[in-house]
Amino acid sequence: VMMVRRGLLAWVSRVVLLLVLLCCAVSVLYMLACTPKGDEEQLGLPRANGPTGKEGYQAALQEWEEQHRNYISSLKRQIAQLKEELQERSERLKNAQYHPSDAVGLGLDQGPPEKTQADLLAFLHSQVDKAEVHTGVKLATEYAAVPFDSFTLQKVYQLETGLTRHPEEKPVRKDKRDELVEAIESAVETLNGPADGSPSRRPYSASDFIEGIYRTERDKGTLYELTFKGEQKHEFRRLVLFRPFGPIMKVKQEKLNMANTLINVIVPLAKRADKFRQFMQNFREMCIQQDGRIHLTVVYFGKEEMNEVKGILENTSKAANFRNFTFIQLNGEFSRGKGLDVGARFWKGSNVLLFFCDVDIYFTSEFLNTCRLNTQPGKKVFYPVLFSQYNPGIIYGHHDAVPPLEQQLVIKKETGFWRDFGFGMTCQYRSDFLNIGGFDLDIKGWGGEDVHLYRKYLHSNLIVVRTPVRGLFHLWHEKHCVDELTPEQYKMCMQSKAMNEASHGQLGMLVFRHEIEAHLRKQKQKTSSKKT
Repeated sequence: VMMVRRGLLAWVSRVVLLLVLLCCAVSVLYMLACTPKGDEEQLGLPRANGPTGKEGYQAALQEWEEQHRNYISSLKRQIAQLKEELQERSERLKNAQYHPSDAVGLGLDQGPPEKTQADLLAFLHSQVDKAEVHTGVKLATEYAAVPFDSFTLQKVYQLETGLTRHPEEKPVRKDKRDELVEAIESAVETLNGPADGSPSRRPYSASDFIEGIYRTERDKGTLYELTFKGEQKHEFRRLVLFRPFGPIMKVKQEKLNMANTLINVIVPLAKRADKFRQFMQNFREMCIQQDGRIHLTVVYFGKEEMNEVKGILENTSKAANFRNFTFIQLNGEFSRGKGLDVGARFWKGSNVLLFFCDVDIYFTSEFLNTCRLNTQPGKKVFYPVLFSQYNPGIIYGHHDAVPPLEQQLVIKKETGFWRDFGFGMTCQYRSDFLNIGGFDLDIKGWGGEDVHLYRKYLHSNLIVVRTPVRGLFHLWHEKHCVDELTPEQYKMCMQSKAMNEASHGQLGMLVFRHEIEAHLRKQKQKTSSKKT
C-alpha cells in the first residue's frame, strides 16, 4: 500500500510541475503578443498612412516575397541535388558491401557505410590537396606546366596543338559544354546559398558570369576558377571549384583471341602500277610473312596498266605462296567510294573485318592487331589518325640523297603531321558497313565520300574509336588539282596540297629563299674582303 501511495504522490507532483510550466509558457507568449512594436521594427515597413502610402507598402511586400521565393527555390535545388548525391553514394556503398571485388576496385575498405563514406570523402579531399589548387608546384621546365583553357558562356579558347585546331571553339563540343555549364550552375547555387549572408541581396544567375579558366591534371581532377559580377561596380565574386577524379573502377575484364580474325584489305586503284609495286612489297612483308590472316581485294578501274598490276599480283602469289586475293575490274571513271563499296559487297564468306586502304599507305603488322582490337561487330568501328609524310625532296633537300623509305617513317614535327582531317583509312566489320548503308555514290569530284560515311557512324549507336596510330603512314605523293573542280573544291585541294608539302618552318624557308640567298651572298663578300 505504501508503494502505491508513493507512486501516486510522484505522479501527482509531476502533473503539477507540468501545469506550472505550461502556465509560465502561456504567460510569456501573451506578453510577447501584446507588447507594442518598437520604433526600429516599425521602420521596417512603411505605414499605410505614411508618406509612401498603400502602394509603397504593397511594393515592399512584393519585393520581399520575390526575394524569399528566389531564396526558397535555390534551397529546393540544393536539397534535390544533395538527395540525388546521397542516393548515388548509398547505391555505390551498397554495391561495395555486396561485391568485395568492386570494393577493391573502388579502393574502399569494407565496413560500416558511415566509415566507407567518410573514407571516400577523405580521399576526394586528398585529391584536392595533391593538385595544384592551394599552392604552386615547382616544375623542372616550362613544358611540365599544365596550361589552362579559358571560357565564357558562348566560347572556349583552347591551346590544343595541331594544324587544324582553331584557337577559339564555337560552338563548344557538347561534353565540354555540359561540363562547364554544370560548373557555372554549381557556382551560382553557392553564391545564392544561405552561407552568403542576408537573403535581402539580389540573387545571382548565369548572366552574372564574366569568364572562367579551367585545366585538368589527369591523375587528380579538374580545377575551375570562375569570376562573376559583384554587388557594386568594379566588384567581382571569384569561386574556385574542383572536380576530383574518384578511385579507378573496374568496369569489365575480357579475353580477346584474334587468331581467327581475318582482315580483308580493300584497295581501289586506277593506273599507278609503280605505286602498287611499292605497296605490294610492304603488303608481302607485313601481311603475308608476319601476320598471315589477310585477304587482299583490288578493285581496278579501266584497262590502262591493268595487265601490269595483275602481273605484280600473280608474281607475289607465286613467290610467297599467297592465294587469298581477289581482283575486280570495273569500267568507267575512278571513284574511290564506288571501288570500296563494290569490294566490300563482293565478299561471299561470313562476316569479315574490312580495312579500307589506299595504294599510297604504309602500315606495320602491329597496326593490323590494332585494327582488330579496336573493332567489334555491332559495337565499334575504328577511324585511326594516320601520320602523313611531308615531301622528302624538301625535308632531305640539304642531304646528299633521300634515305630509304623505312628510315623516313619517323614521327617528328619535321617529317610529317597527324592527318586529323582525313577519314579514308578505316577498319570496320562488313555487317556494320552494310547496315549503315555503305558509301554515298552520288558524291562526285575530289573527296567527301569518306567524311559522309564517318558522319553516319557518328549519328549511329556504334562507338567510333578515333585516335592517332603510330604504325600507319600516308606516303607523300604530288597532288594534282584538276581544272574540272569547282572553285571551292579547287581551293580545298590547293590547301591540302600546301599542308602535305612541308612544315610551317620549312615552307617559310622556301618563301623567303631569295632573302636567305641574298644574306649568304653578303656574308661571302664580307669574308672575301677581310681576306684581301
